[in-house]
Amino acid sequence: MRNANRRLLALAATVPVLLVLLAIIYMAGMRTLEGESRDFVDSLEWASETLTTTGYGADHNWDHPLMILFVISVQLGGVFLVFLIFPIYLIPFLEERFEARLPRTAPKVSDHVLIYRYGPAVESLLEQLRDREIPALVVERDEQVARTLAEGRWPVVFCRSEDEIATAGRLDTARTIVANGRDEENAAVTLGARQAGFEGEIVTLVEEPMHRRPLVLAGATAVFTPRHALAAALAARASERISPRLSGIQQLGRLEVSEVRIQPDCILVGKTLAESAIGARTGATVIGQWVGGQLMTQPTADMRLQARGILVVVGSHESLRRVGDLCEGAQTLRRTGPFVVAGFGEVGKKVHQLLTDAGEKVVAIDRDPLPGVDLVGNVLDPDTLLEAGVADARGVIVALDRDDLTVFTTVMVKDLAEDAPVIARVNQASNVEKVHQAGADFALSISRVAAQILSRRLLGEEAVALDPTLKVRKVKGSRIVGKHPTELQIRRRTEASVVAVTRDDQMLVEFDEGFRFGAQDIVYVCGSEAALRRYSEQFGT
Repeated sequence: MRNANRRLLALAATVPVLLVLLAIIYMAGMRTLEGESRDFVDSLEWASETLTTTGYGADHNWDHPLMILFVISVQLGGVFLVFLIFPIYLIPFLEERFEARLPRTAPKVSDHVLIYRYGPAVESLLEQLRDREIPALVVERDEQVARTLAEGRWPVVFCRSEDEIATAGRLDTARTIVANGRDEENAAVTLGARQAGFEGEIVTLVEEPMHRRPLVLAGATAVFTPRHALAAALAARASERISPRLSGIQQLGRLEVSEVRIQPDCILVGKTLAESAIGARTGATVIGQWVGGQLMTQPTADMRLQARGILVVVGSHESLRRVGDLCEGAQTLRRTGPFVVAGFGEVGKKVHQLLTDAGEKVVAIDRDPLPGVDLVGNVLDPDTLLEAGVADARGVIVALDRDDLTVFTTVMVKDLAEDAPVIARVNQASNVEKVHQAGADFALSISRVAAQILSRRLLGEEAVALDPTLKVRKVKGSRIVGKHPTELQIRRRTEASVVAVTRDDQMLVEFDEGFRFGAQDIVYVCGSEAALRRYSEQFGT
């Protein structure tokens, strides 16, 4: 029975009891205090007239102070009761009576992905399934969440317990179950599905890593912890010790990699890579650009340089200095200093562990004096952030569990230390853009992490890499001998870049107009896996 119905029935049962009680008290009061006798029917009539504020018949004057006080109290109680009934009892009843009914059983559907409980972890997965026209069905126990999904035209059925899932979600025709509830709920759903004879895949998302094995024993096909995957991606983006931006660069001793943030007032903003002529003017090579937390690993000649975008540049120390001079006011991202982790929940704790294990210096902030927390305080307090060292930090990882706090913290960090890189954890995928607008250099949602894990498992495909990297590969090729890199149009044709050439034990990193590839040259090419594959296909290895 729904809440409004229960409240209305409670009201209907309470009012008669109240009228009888008031009638009995009135009879006793009139006999004892006023010296007049009233029968039960007259007293009941007085009680109903008073509570409903409709006025009185024969009784309208009393002499004893206690009797007068009692009558006034009942009158005020009646006025209060009238105003109480409408908002608490009648309006909710009418709203529930006329609002759209939530579906309790699924429409005819088969070979569908059954998702138990909606949340950020399955938000992006639902969109991917819709884009691929794969039927999906959400079984939700929270009525308000189910109604929101129904209003957004997502396929949803509402049930009140795990026992209803088998029939409500058409378990007999489902292809896969994704359990996204609390760990104990996921265990109950998994056991119930197996007992009902479901033989397909059951993928569960858990909060506590220690619950993985029990869920496997309960019948889950695969168990994942998206929060730990999110923490690993944030730590990898922060530290090159965990995930080098450019793998293979170690074999080129003279080359360095730098990440340069382009300020909005830079003269290069809005220009294409060809128009900026960074390579010709500095001798360095642009191998990527971070925009809105996405790394463009294929910098073609028509790629535009974005305000607050971060260019990934490779070259000699001198050529990188010239890049800084050309991009006047540009900020080179820091490569020294500690990492500050704001928030020490499940994600923040794992980020701290990964960075510490990699040998990085880390300062953790949290409200509570938990083991591993270096500074107890409010991350929204500027003094706390300054005490933690954000002014000199190599990076600030915001690992809070609320997106509004993440946005506010990012703004505060940028106000205190504009050039401090901010790497943020986000819950709702729709809030990633807000966090970037607040100043974060990199923001990753748990929805995106879970979608990558689940799309690989359910759709048999690789999603977009959480922390894309570039590679340097050593190659030789007879097809490029006697030609200049510009003449070959390597970048336009393959989206890879030649960053260095070894010739006669000398390493060349800048190619003037007279340069030509030689037969014995060892060429170092940089790009994504796809770009390097295209280079090999067109120019040899």
